[in-house]
Amino acid sequence: MMKDKKISTGLVSTGRNQSPEPHSVPIAVERASTVLFPTYDQFTAKVRPFFYGRFGTRTHRAFEDSIASLEGAAQVMLAPSGLAAITHSLISFALPGSHLLVTDSAYDPVRNFCDHYLQPRGVSVEYYDPRIGAGISDLLRDNSCAVLAESPGSLTFEIQNIPAMAKGLDKRVPLLVDNTWGSGFYFRPLDMGADISIIAATKYIAGHADGLIGTIAVNDDQLADKINQALRLIGNNISADEVYLAHRGLRSMGARLAQHQETGLALARYLSDRDEVATLLHPGLPSHPDHVLWKRDFSGSCGLFAAIFHENRPNKLRAFFDRLTHFGMGYSWGGFESLAIPAWPEKIRTAVPWREKGQLVRFHGGLEHVDDLIDDLDNAFAAMAQAG
Repeated sequence: MMKDKKISTGLVSTGRNQSPEPHSVPIAVERASTVLFPTYDQFTAKVRPFFYGRFGTRTHRAFEDSIASLEGAAQVMLAPSGLAAITHSLISFALPGSHLLVTDSAYDPVRNFCDHYLQPRGVSVEYYDPRIGAGISDLLRDNSCAVLAESPGSLTFEIQNIPAMAKGLDKRVPLLVDNTWGSGFYFRPLDMGADISIIAATKYIAGHADGLIGTIAVNDDQLADKINQALRLIGNNISADEVYLAHRGLRSMGARLAQHQETGLALARYLSDRDEVATLLHPGLPSHPDHVLWKRDFSGSCGLFAAIFHENRPNKLRAFFDRLTHFGMGYSWGGFESLAIPAWPEKIRTAVPWREKGQLVRFHGGLEHVDDLIDDLDNAFAAMAQAG
């Protein structure tokens, strides 16, 4: 497993072409719908790793092997997006009449799925304080089916105490963790007692803002069977081309994350010194309320964080965002590009109401030179100050 070697080396070495003959470095893109079997016995065999295109090809298996090493997992399944990886995992456990616990910091599409798909179909969804820790056990009911965590929350950046939650749950229900921010490189939930680690590989793993894919890493075969069944019965699959793009991106993720981390911290420190900023939300800074917990469980930080501006008037914010040139406005993150978007967590929080009065702005530090990004922010703040 990759934990036995340097992670950056593992990103490069696992899932590669191992042919004894002269060969290309990467596994080729193997596209297939129909797979032919030479004999009757092969066709009827129960163990058939490649028997229909919807179940994947060697391209898929190679990427799954690499993610298994990255996350320290026994099995990895792929989904068409990070959201699909979460929703299919939840469907595997959340049946009509069951009770599902979801962190209040879960990102909006997950809440939409819970509120508008699961709940109308008889699943009771309860949102909990992301800082609950071992207290999660007090919320369990006889019909509880699973707990979903996201650490840190991708808007409000609370770090969840995954080891304490896992200990409190004591395997009574599976603990699922959205691990997109740490991406397996800076955080490994399975090593800390979580049952399932889910990554939107669209983000840092693919890394180039040109592919959609999700990964589900599991150590327990029974849990893996449940999720596999949901994926197969619903017919969700991902093309070999998308898998190839993600696997290609995985090779350079270590180098890219180092730059994202450096840029993100530099931008966070710059913003924390601006008078326009009321609060800086970056777990890697000592000022963050969960910094000690982050330092214990994470080996680094990525480029995603948030700042709360004192200003929230639309005309001022419009001037700020419209003046930016290097920061784009767009959903997602984890690509090579820097991003800045306004967000309104107060509209979705329920267990722990969001009471900050200013505007939350989420930033992603990309691979541009940090001096250019800071100049861009200087100009945007100047435009905000001049707006009527």
